[in-house]
Amino acid sequence: MNINRSPLYLVIASLALGACDRPAPETGNDESVQDAAAAPAELATTQDETAGVETTAIDTAQAAIDGDSLMAHIRTLASDEFGGRAPMSDGERLTLDYLEREFEALGLEPMFGDSYRQPVPLVSIEADANTALTITAPDGTTVEYAYGADAVFGTSRVQEETGIEASELVWAGYGIVAPEYDWNDYEGLDVAGKTVVVLVNDPGYASGDPDLFNGNKMTYYGRWTYKYEEAARQGAAGALIVHQTEPASYGWNVVEGSWTGPQFHLASADGNAGNLALEGWLRHDVAQEIFAAAGKDLAAMTAAAAEASVTPEPLALTATAPIRNTLEHAESYNIGAVIPGSARPEEMFIYMGHWDHLGVMPHEDGAEGDFIYNGAEDNASGTAGLLEVAKAFKALPQAPERTVGFLAVTAEESGLLGSKAYAAKPAWPMNQTVAGINMDVLNFAGLVNDIEVVGFGGSEMEDVLATEARHFGRTLTPEATPEAGYYYRSDHFNFAKKGVPILYAKGGTVGREVSNEAIAEYKATYRAERYHGVADEIIDDWNIDSAVEDLQLFFRIGANVADSDQWPEWNVGNEFKAIRNASLAE
Repeated sequence: MNINRSPLYLVIASLALGACDRPAPETGNDESVQDAAAAPAELATTQDETAGVETTAIDTAQAAIDGDSLMAHIRTLASDEFGGRAPMSDGERLTLDYLEREFEALGLEPMFGDSYRQPVPLVSIEADANTALTITAPDGTTVEYAYGADAVFGTSRVQEETGIEASELVWAGYGIVAPEYDWNDYEGLDVAGKTVVVLVNDPGYASGDPDLFNGNKMTYYGRWTYKYEEAARQGAAGALIVHQTEPASYGWNVVEGSWTGPQFHLASADGNAGNLALEGWLRHDVAQEIFAAAGKDLAAMTAAAAEASVTPEPLALTATAPIRNTLEHAESYNIGAVIPGSARPEEMFIYMGHWDHLGVMPHEDGAEGDFIYNGAEDNASGTAGLLEVAKAFKALPQAPERTVGFLAVTAEESGLLGSKAYAAKPAWPMNQTVAGINMDVLNFAGLVNDIEVVGFGGSEMEDVLATEARHFGRTLTPEATPEAGYYYRSDHFNFAKKGVPILYAKGGTVGREVSNEAIAEYKATYRAERYHGVADEIIDDWNIDSAVEDLQLFFRIGANVADSDQWPEWNVGNEFKAIRNASLAE
């Protein structure tokens, strides 16, 4: 078969000559990116003589996405009965059963042969909270820091007992080795068997220098997962990340809520023996106190770490932190369904979102209070969105030429584990997965005149987004907080690492019926008060219309790409472009 893999923007431009003219809106802020291309050709059309405009099958099908139906799905998935949807819990069983029933009812076929479910072997590791981090000075003076309130730590090693004992603390700045940036925080450091103390994020954010790393746009080097991976490669026994709210983009409450209780990891034959014996976080004021005990100024050392690779500087302190784990091996599951393509079923456009959340907060039996992490926005909303978009595809008069997949993955909250497992054993090969959209937290802040693109400038999927956004009078806006590294913090990242262009966009900043300030306040309140907390429940001031409109937009994008023969490309300079090129050449 002759597959046309020409750049998508060229095709959009050529189609513009014969496409229906839909004028671009005048609204938008100064940073909005206005698309210049007209709408691409769409599926079979009819003529609306009254309005005098062309109505496409996509226009008609998008109306199947319904606010009442969306809310019904969210209410079920985010209910107390589902218990926060933790992997390997009763909540997982209820969630998988529900999604499978809904996929079947819509007439979708199983994604994994004759099954909707893909096994994901996990191990649950729960550290005993009855422990502490003990810091010892050269004179033998010790200070204990409470687990949870002052420090959070555990391990991904599958061991019942581990931790560190009298482990020498070593300052390693940002803990980064990046040859392409001529940066090596470990150069000259002996960390074998020791515990490194590192900062979150990367030097580009801290320095404000746009030419250092990616400036204030976080790279993968800034992610906490990288910090532990690199420390392990350097032979360290442990790593403690100094938490700061702005560089991390979340408060200590998120650390305490997300990294205590059961932690899930992909099971491996060696029991993750190469991982650190201790992976942890220090509250910032605790880290300041520890550095002061060593006669050091953490603020000064933090500033210096952003200017150049770290200078070896012994702390003359040791740390002890016993870890006693409860281990549980079990299988969790990704769940997926497909609409087979009518012409090229071997090629797939994929929608994805994670079904899991944090389960139930550890608490004593009989304690009163709300302990369920319902995860209504994160991500009952995106999971419900998968069902609504699938319903719109089934409303089309015929299936698109390419297969369309709908994948709900497990264990996103534990390190993107379900999508990592899928990427390792995909239902459709990654070099036949044309592109996709990740839906992680829908927009309930209100209708907007733009759409915020996470990882802005990444791929030609943004060209398609810009074209389809015009149907709703919307333009594109770069993400407001590139320093937070959100493109590396949801499941699309594991697809991107395999070369697949996945769009991650949602909401916006320019209010249509409410003020820009109201939109910003809603988002800020969510991050501060509900994100990864027990307050992430359905709330009275949700704007359902804004979530529906985003889903309709996402549907239009997939419907057009799936019914074309084009292959969206990563933009020049993107770190995933070479991976994609090599994959397509296989």
